[in-house]
Amino acid sequence: MNAKVREFLRAQLSAFVGGLSDFGIYTFCYTALKLTAPLSNVISGSLGAVVNFTINRYWSFKSSEMPIGSQLWKFIVVVLCSIGLKTLGVHIFVDKLHWHFLIGKLLIEIVVSLGFNFTMQKYWVFRKER
Repeated sequence: MNAKVREFLRAQLSAFVGGLSDFGIYTFCYTALKLTAPLSNVISGSLGAVVNFTINRYWSFKSSEMPIGSQLWKFIVVVLCSIGLKTLGVHIFVDKLHWHFLIGKLLIEIVVSLGFNFTMQKYWVFRKER
């Protein structure tokens, strides 16, 4: 297996672990705390991002030689955009289309994680200087 495929798979595993944290917190906020789906998503996405950044920096992209500050501000920008996209998607699927709160979140998570997060993290946040 070549290095690019391994890196992609590591990043997806990191996203999965961060996603498990995100889904657990999202479910708790929505069902136990009775928060709205979009607010639950903002809270869970923020906490899941901390897990994801740590795993990606040290394991997925092996980019710990770069100053953490230069990566962290970029990661925060990506996370804010990601949470915005996911919150809009959750609002549309759950609040407007009345899908089950977990099905709507799962679909938007997959689309944004693969289409936006991976690309921005690999080529901007954790890009290795040449």
